[in-house]
Amino acid sequence: METNFKLIAKTFFGLEDVLVKELENLGAKDIEKISRAVAFSGDMTMLYKANYLLRTAISILKPIYTFEANNEKELYDKVFLFSWEKFINPDGNFCIEYVVNSSIFTHSLYASQKTKDAICDRMRKKFAIRPSINKVDPDIILNLHIYENQVTVSLNSSGDSLFKRNYRKKTGVAPINEVVAAGLIQLSGWNRDTNFFDPMCGSGTLLIEAAMYANNIPAQYYRKDFAFKKWGEFSPIIWKGVVEKANKEIREFDYEIWGSDVSSQAIRIAEENITNAKLQFDIKLFRNDIITQEPPKGKTLIITNPPYGERMEEDDIFYLYEQIGSAFKNKYSNNEAWIISSDFEALKHVGLRPSRKITIFNSNLECKFCKYELYEGSKKAKKQNFNN
Repeated sequence: METNFKLIAKTFFGLEDVLVKELENLGAKDIEKISRAVAFSGDMTMLYKANYLLRTAISILKPIYTFEANNEKELYDKVFLFSWEKFINPDGNFCIEYVVNSSIFTHSLYASQKTKDAICDRMRKKFAIRPSINKVDPDIILNLHIYENQVTVSLNSSGDSLFKRNYRKKTGVAPINEVVAAGLIQLSGWNRDTNFFDPMCGSGTLLIEAAMYANNIPAQYYRKDFAFKKWGEFSPIIWKGVVEKANKEIREFDYEIWGSDVSSQAIRIAEENITNAKLQFDIKLFRNDIITQEPPKGKTLIITNPPYGERMEEDDIFYLYEQIGSAFKNKYSNNEAWIISSDFEALKHVGLRPSRKITIFNSNLECKFCKYELYEGSKKAKKQNFNN
């Protein structure tokens, strides 16, 4: 019987609640929302599931050592005391990623170097050899987190960030992060029972994430490498069981997924990425502007990530957002539309009042994710017709 231990799934600000729901669906225990992350408990099977299936997690950490340190010497001494040889081979290699927010440890890199020195010095004292540092393909990835005097060292079980799904070979200008795209789809409340349309699809990330969700394709279906595969306790049998069970639940989607973009280059990149994901029969692409392009027939969810102000002149960006609003009113009525943008002034030029605004970060940009309920005529007329 596998024993449970604490785990932490990191995510972007604004996606914590979505990640909580995903973990509940996986059967995780002791779920607790924290800033940009969700803590939970589970066994190795759960760790494998979290890595393979969670759409809104950036990485899965397994904390192994927590302590207080009030100065650099105390940090070094306490790190030196821990039995790192349980996790790192003396003749192996490792690397340290770090997040430091502390008035005590004001130089993040130095705190990381002190931690590295203490680990290597302990190994040299015990075994007369020391592990090397490897930042490219390490055996073990340690995550150092310091908040004031609270220090936590974790094993990073994911390796490369989980937004690296391995289907996107090329990108356009400022593409949306894959984890954010998956999170937006979840935040919209889409139940996979309508069409999906992105009228400004760029390199196709929202379309691919929508198709993966619609077909129940695991988040890391296209990826083979995970850091936990190098752990001494890695079980290929349990891992194979997790993957096979999840892959058996892939299903067909009965509605349309469409994308369009005015840029021929964007469409070429989207086509390549969609083909890499083997979703070319699930997603239809059109080269067209948002005013000309018709949406799919029938009930459709629209989510789009238009250019932000830092990529266009002010007059052009305001005009573009006016065009988006015009398309919403004239072509997409009786549907639901969402826009994510970091340009809050430009959003005012959509000319429609959002029924909901959610703050979310796309990488380091603070954005608003705005919902528009699109009616034929006015909202007031819609209510009157409903009441008659």
